[in-house]
Amino acid sequence: MRKLTAGLFYSVDGVAEAPDTFQFDSFDDELGALLGGIMADVDAVLMGRVGYQEWAGYWPNAEQDQDFAGFINAVPKFVASDTLRPGDLGWSNASLIEGDLEAFVRDLKAQAGCTISVMGGMSLVSQLLLAGLMDELALIIHLVVAGQGRRLFEDGTPTTRLVLTGSQQTSKGNVVLRYARREA
Repeated sequence: MRKLTAGLFYSVDGVAEAPDTFQFDSFDDELGALLGGIMADVDAVLMGRVGYQEWAGYWPNAEQDQDFAGFINAVPKFVASDTLRPGDLGWSNASLIEGDLEAFVRDLKAQAGCTISVMGGMSLVSQLLLAGLMDELALIIHLVVAGQGRRLFEDGTPTTRLVLTGSQQTSKGNVVLRYARREA
């Protein structure tokens, strides 16, 4: 069974949206190594519509961060959307998830392969974690209060217990916390 993971840049006050607005100079070599290690084992990516559209407009022609650009442009990308159609996906190796998302993910996890990662989709991360399909959620917490922005878990999210599976602090003070869903 393949592993499903997600990693989100996070502020101390729980904001995960638009981390480029609050990361400032906190990205360090340890985070680079951590993300490089994650990419080395990922052979499929799940994305939401908004993340797909933002990233498809940037990464194919990105001049910076060529390691990630090479990875994300080449990896198979499965896009969850109720509004996009297959013809709307022009980014290389992207295909639309048709039918039930959770059933698709269960089937994908059952196929041979390496790790599947959710990127560019906070709603997907939340939905798949709450459905019990997420094997690991990594929160990369930067030492900043963002003050505004969307949070991963909004008011009304059902109480869901987690277990801490790993932690790491980087030289710039970032804290990486890895969680799995705790079964009753």
